[in-house]
Amino acid sequence: MSRRADGVLLAFSWLTVLPVRGPENVDRHSAGRAIAFAPLVGLALGGISAALLWVSIAAGLSPLLGGLIAVGASALLTRGMHLDGLADTADGLGCYGPPERAREVMKSGSAGPFGVAALVLVLGIQAASLGQLAQLHMWWAIVCVSVIARVSAVVACRRGIDAATPSGFGALVAGTQSTAVVALWTGVATAMFTYILPDRPWQGALVVIAALAVAVILTRHCVRRFGGLSGDVLGAGIETTTALAAVGLLLGS
Repeated sequence: MSRRADGVLLAFSWLTVLPVRGPENVDRHSAGRAIAFAPLVGLALGGISAALLWVSIAAGLSPLLGGLIAVGASALLTRGMHLDGLADTADGLGCYGPPERAREVMKSGSAGPFGVAALVLVLGIQAASLGQLAQLHMWWAIVCVSVIARVSAVVACRRGIDAATPSGFGALVAGTQSTAVVALWTGVATAMFTYILPDRPWQGALVVIAALAVAVILTRHCVRRFGGLSGDVLGAGIETTTALAAVGLLLGS
């Protein structure tokens, strides 16, 4: 099996509960390839979310309820690890002390007040905005939002970013993505978003730029605060980018 195929399989086996088996031996090279293909995982998950929302709306459910169903399904399909990362990152950013202390808080296994607040806010925004996109029959937008969320993970793992600890998920993927890969996926996301609003293609491009810029700022802040990149930070970036991109597409609608 080719390395490229191994990367795709590892991305799906890592980032979803789908019955996909990746390579048994994982090192930084294979982990980097998996992150490079993470947006393809977003494409699949976005398609599932769009389908669930279409069924929900067709069945007469409210857009908000449909959005909650789609968000819940996405959490199940990703083992809830991105939500766990969001909560842990929020708690780590909310605590006092050096990076070591922040990482201890993130590893505690329980969600503190900052984590709970972040989950409620981000999930609420996701559910409401995805439901409104479905109400407007913007099905392609729902898919694209899921893709750009994983593009943010590619951007976060760009060269020059160090891992917070010498072991763990962050150590496998931090600094693995070349400038070419980052530029490629940013371009793909921009092209996808320009087709969402044909009468305002510039808005789609601005949403991509703004959402990824926020992801870069969030990653930089977390790297400084935690002493490097961790898997939790990637999860937080994916969830927040999902919410920001969905809201950005709804502006002016």
